[in-house]
Amino acid sequence: MNDAMALARWACETMMGRFAPQDLPPKGHFHYHQGVFLWGMLQVWQLDGNKELLDYARGWLDAVLGPDVTPRDFVPGELDDIQPGNLLFPVWEATGDPRYRRAMDAVYAQYARIPRCACGGYCHKPDLPGQMWLDGLYMGGPFLARYAALTGQPALWQQVAEQIFLMARNTRDDATGLWRHAWDETRRAPWADPGTGCSPEFWGRSLGWVPLALLDDLDAMPAGFAPREQILALLQSLLHSLCRYQGEDGRWYQVVDKAGAAGNWPENSCTCLFAAALYKAVRLGYLPPSLLPAAGRGYDGVVRSLTGQDGEFCLGQVCIGTGVGDYRYYCGRPVSTNDLHGMGAFLLMCTERERLHRAR
Repeated sequence: MNDAMALARWACETMMGRFAPQDLPPKGHFHYHQGVFLWGMLQVWQLDGNKELLDYARGWLDAVLGPDVTPRDFVPGELDDIQPGNLLFPVWEATGDPRYRRAMDAVYAQYARIPRCACGGYCHKPDLPGQMWLDGLYMGGPFLARYAALTGQPALWQQVAEQIFLMARNTRDDATGLWRHAWDETRRAPWADPGTGCSPEFWGRSLGWVPLALLDDLDAMPAGFAPREQILALLQSLLHSLCRYQGEDGRWYQVVDKAGAAGNWPENSCTCLFAAALYKAVRLGYLPPSLLPAAGRGYDGVVRSLTGQDGEFCLGQVCIGTGVGDYRYYCGRPVSTNDLHGMGAFLLMCTERERLHRAR
C-alpha cells in the first residue's frame, strides 16, 4: 500500500483504535504532542472529507478545554502548550461553535506570559531563561500569524517575523546553511558554545519544524507584508541546504549533517517534516520542481521502513522528545513506534504529497 492518502487513513485509523480522543498522551494536557498529531489528522479530513476525523479532533478539544474555554491543564507562557491552539481555527470554521472562537482568545492571552530573552526572543520554556530553541518557531509562530489574520492585527505578523529573524541570526550556520538546535544568550547552559551561545549540533526534528513554521506563517501573511521576502529567502536557503544532507536511503539522520557517522541513524519524523516542507514549497512556487525528487526519496524511505502488526500501522525509528545536547546525546536518544511526533509528521508529509498531486 503506497498511496499516500491510503497510508494516512490507515495511520489515523490505527491511532483512533488505540486511543479515545481524551486519552491521547499526555492525557488531559494541552500540549504540542497531541496538537501536532491532530493537526495532521485535520489535514487528512480536509482532503478526504471523513467527518470522523474532525469529530475526533473536536472530541480532544472538548476534553481539554474548561467551562471558560481556557485549557484545563497547561503551563502558562510555555510555547509547547500554545501549539494546539492551531486546531481551533479549522474546528471553529467547520462547526461555527463560538466556544472555539473564545478559546482562541484564551490561547492568545498566553503570549503576554511568555518570558523574553534580552534580545526580545521568546524563551522556549519559562524555566529556561535566555534560551531560544528552533522548536519554538513552530510552537508559537503559526498560531500568532493565523490569529493576526483573523483579528486584523498586523503588528502580530511583525512579531512573528521578528522571532524568525532573531532565531536565524543566532542559530544559522553559514558553512552548512543549517540552523543549530538552540541558542543561550547567557552562555550558561552546559551545551552552549562560550563564544556564540549555540548548541553544537543540528538535530533533525528541530530543523524540521522550521520550514513548516515559515510556510504556515507565510500562508497567513498578506502579500504586501514587507518581511515576507526575507522570510521566503530564509525558507529557500534552508531547504536547499537540507537537500545536501539527505541519506543514501532517502531519509535524513538524527544529526542531520553527519549521515552515516558512527552511532548516527536515519530518523523518520524529521524526514517526514523535510519532505512535507519540500512538497508544499514546490506546490506554492517557492522552490523549483527540481527539488521534488528529494521529497520523493524521503517519502519512499519512510514508507519502506513501515511495518504492519495485527493490521495496525506501525511507524518506528522516531526519536522521543529531546532536550539539547551533544552528538552522543542525540545519537543515544531512545526511539518509539507510533509516537505522536512521528504520526503527526507522517500525516503532514502524506497530505502535502497529495495536495501537490492534485495541484498538478
